[in-house]
Amino acid sequence: MEIKAFFDKDTFTLTYVVWDQESKKGVIIDPVLDYDPASSTYRHYSVDQVVDYVKEHSLSISYILETHAHADHLSGAQELKRRLEGSQVAIGAHITEVQSIFKDFFNLKDFPTDGSQFDRLLEENEVIQVGNLEIKVLYTPGHTPACSSYLINKEAVFTGDVLFMPDYGVARCDFPGGDARALYHSVKEKLYTLPDSTKYYPAHDYMPNGRALRFEATIGESKESNVHLSASTTEEDFVKFRTERDKKLSAPRLLLPSVEVNIAAGHLPPPEDNQVSYLKIPIRPGKEV
Repeated sequence: MEIKAFFDKDTFTLTYVVWDQESKKGVIIDPVLDYDPASSTYRHYSVDQVVDYVKEHSLSISYILETHAHADHLSGAQELKRRLEGSQVAIGAHITEVQSIFKDFFNLKDFPTDGSQFDRLLEENEVIQVGNLEIKVLYTPGHTPACSSYLINKEAVFTGDVLFMPDYGVARCDFPGGDARALYHSVKEKLYTLPDSTKYYPAHDYMPNGRALRFEATIGESKESNVHLSASTTEEDFVKFRTERDKKLSAPRLLLPSVEVNIAAGHLPPPEDNQVSYLKIPIRPGKEV
C-alpha cells in the first residue's frame, strides 16, 4: 500500500491518495477545492496536484472518499470525478442527518436530504475492495453525526477530523449535531480498540508550537499522549473539557460556504439565469459582548 499526502496550507487540510502497486488502483480521501472568500472565486491548485500524481503513477481511482461534510474547506470531489474517469464520490450514510440540519439552516427548499448527491453512501462496517485495498468503514460520530473513518488493510486508518496528531488532540463538537460524548465513544471504542501499531492519518494538521507538518502517528502514540483524549481520560472529564473549550472557539473561516457545498457532495449551487452560481449566506444578529 502506498500513501501520498498533499497539504493545503490555506486550510491546513490533508488530502490522501492511497493505492496498491500491483493493481494500480486506489482512492482519494478528503480533496480540496481552493476557494477565496474575499473574491468568491475558486481554483484547482489542490486538485491539479492530485491529478498530476495520479497520472504520473498511472493510477485508476475507484472512489473519492469524504470522511464527513467538512466545515473548513470546500470539497474538490466533483472536479476530481470529472477528470478521473470511473471514479465515484462516497461518504458515510449518516450524511442525510447533516443534510436535514443544514437544509433548514440555509432554507434550501428543493434540496434533497436522501444523500443522492453522492454516488454511494457507506454503511457501518461495510467493506470496499479496491484492487488489493480492503477498506472498512468505521462510523465515528461526534464532530458531526456523519463522520466516518476508513481502515485500510487493517494497518492504516484515515480519521478525518475525529483524531488529530497527539499534540493537537481531537475534533471540536459544537457544530449542529455535534456531541462530545459521542466523540469520546467513537475514539475509545472504535479507534483505540485497533492495534497500537495501527497508523492513523488525520484530515488536518495545525502544526502546534511551530513544529513541522506531521500527518502520521500510531494509535498507541495517541492512546499514550493525546493532549485531549488519551487512554486514561474519563468520559466525564473529556465532556467537561470539550464543552468548555468549544465555547471559546471561533467559527471556521470558510464554515458557511464549505457546509453548503459539501452537503451537496462538492456540487456548487446550480447556476441561475445569468449562468452564475450563488452561495446562500444567512445574516443573523450576533451575541452582544
